[in-house]
Amino acid sequence: MSDSPTPDPRSGVTDEVLATRTIDGVDYVFTLTTLAPGAATGWHTHPGAIYSVVHSGALTHGLAGCSTEVIGPGEPFVDHPGEVHIGRNLGTTPTVVVGLGALPHGAPFATSATDPGCAAE
Repeated sequence: MSDSPTPDPRSGVTDEVLATRTIDGVDYVFTLTTLAPGAATGWHTHPGAIYSVVHSGALTHGLAGCSTEVIGPGEPFVDHPGEVHIGRNLGTTPTVVVGLGALPHGAPFATSATDPGCAAE
């Protein structure tokens, strides 16, 4: 057993909630996420759909089925409810992502998930 602490999987990731609004039992959460070079979100899920666009940099988006895609500036993507995934910045400049979550009222924005055993991209 190692005495060293487990590294924070979100080290180098900052999230800013820009606005929230609840309509008909759905929390709409508008976010700005910045990943420093080399940073990763850690494996996680969302209880509702998250509609996002990469504003700058590039995001390597990995899914639990071990598929990945690189998403560049201006490109949209969707994280589906319950889908296990990770976001990584493998570049040399910050990656900035703007997102809109449509979540069940009162649900957490994200929940940590177990690493599905995919090789690092």
